[in-house]
Amino acid sequence: MTRVAVIGGGVAGLAAAHRLVERGGVDVLLLEAGERLGGTISTERSGGFTIEGGADSILTEKPAAVALAERIGLAMVGTRDGERRTWVVHDGRLAPLPDGFLLLAPTDLRALATSPLFSWRGKLRMALDLVLPRGRAAADESLGAFVRRRFGREALERAAQPLAGGIYTADVDRLSVEATMPRFRELERRHRSVVLGLRATTGRTRAAGARYALFVAPAAGMGAFVDALARRLPEGIIRLRTPVAAIARDGTRWRVDAGSETFVADAVVLATPADAASRLVAPLDAELARLVAGIDYASSATVTLAYRTDALPALRGFGFVVPAIERRALLACTYASRKFPGRAPEGHDLVRGFVGGVLQPKVLERDDAALVELVRRELEELVGIDATPELIRLQRHPRAMPQYAVGHLARVAAIEARAGALGSFALAGAAYRGVGIPDCVRGGEAAADAVRIATG
Repeated sequence: MTRVAVIGGGVAGLAAAHRLVERGGVDVLLLEAGERLGGTISTERSGGFTIEGGADSILTEKPAAVALAERIGLAMVGTRDGERRTWVVHDGRLAPLPDGFLLLAPTDLRALATSPLFSWRGKLRMALDLVLPRGRAAADESLGAFVRRRFGREALERAAQPLAGGIYTADVDRLSVEATMPRFRELERRHRSVVLGLRATTGRTRAAGARYALFVAPAAGMGAFVDALARRLPEGIIRLRTPVAAIARDGTRWRVDAGSETFVADAVVLATPADAASRLVAPLDAELARLVAGIDYASSATVTLAYRTDALPALRGFGFVVPAIERRALLACTYASRKFPGRAPEGHDLVRGFVGGVLQPKVLERDDAALVELVRRELEELVGIDATPELIRLQRHPRAMPQYAVGHLARVAAIEARAGALGSFALAGAAYRGVGIPDCVRGGEAAADAVRIATG
């Protein structure tokens, strides 16, 4: 029977292993260096609270993860009903994102006209998108350049930077629009005006919080997704605490050295972060290693705080984002217990703050106590939360978020071509074609299909 070694037990590696088992006829070995599976995904359940260490939801617009959850029998819950609105810090206070604003662009110009978030000059500049010509064809450009060109500086600084740049904890002037928000470039190509294109494809208006309806999560938290996947894998194929030191060709097969053990496989799926992948492929193809090593990463941290609801001021919506021009340490805040049911016991709320990223790496140099105090102070100044939390959790994510710089897709195409030339070998993970859980699932499954075809 064909044996496939999957290196890396994050979501991409798990999805690859499951796909291979699901299709049958393959002996799978999953090697994970750490003590648990899931990568940055982790869920703690304590005292009635469900505390996420990493991602807290799955986007249904990209169907791979939801489809996988259905196949493994994992039920999902949607976001809570109520005020599904995004708030933005403006001059130290919270202002609602206007209805119809979709990450980079407005669609409801009436709602835009009455918004306190933008000046009249900024609003008029955004409306110019209706008459501006298409931009010159280019292979790629930064997200910052695209938004400035179509909608102006205020649209970028007040909305696109905290909303879109915040997803990647990135510098929007280095972030590739083609790799991260290709839909908007395509709308410009097809419709000339991005606003008119959005209206044609999503309707004339759309509530600012309507996108929240596209998010789901397991009732028990994202860790349940990892646990359910692991349970569907045959007993004995998962090897934890097994860091791979080297991979090499051994005739027509692969030799995988992991500590004192050596495994032989017909194919390899390498589903590790880019730095580890670069180190492992260097003896096989120096240029491939160089290309993979060129994918940079950002670090971040989350601080989760639990409060009695009656000790809090009124919390509007599901949370807020903080533009970089506000010069604050906090990137964003999610009211986790308002977003999904079952995240806090009755009479309590769970609040989650995000710090770090490319623009504020020095914030993460503080020790744990100082970082928690910093987030608490920001929440007091911005929202008025001055109560003592009943629970505190800090999760650090060093070099966990890949940075899709301008030209990223060209780099990935070259990586995939060289990886494919090695034969019965594929790369997968957040470093390449999407950082979200659906992207990692899709990439893992595609890598599994590729090596199955390569091995016949």
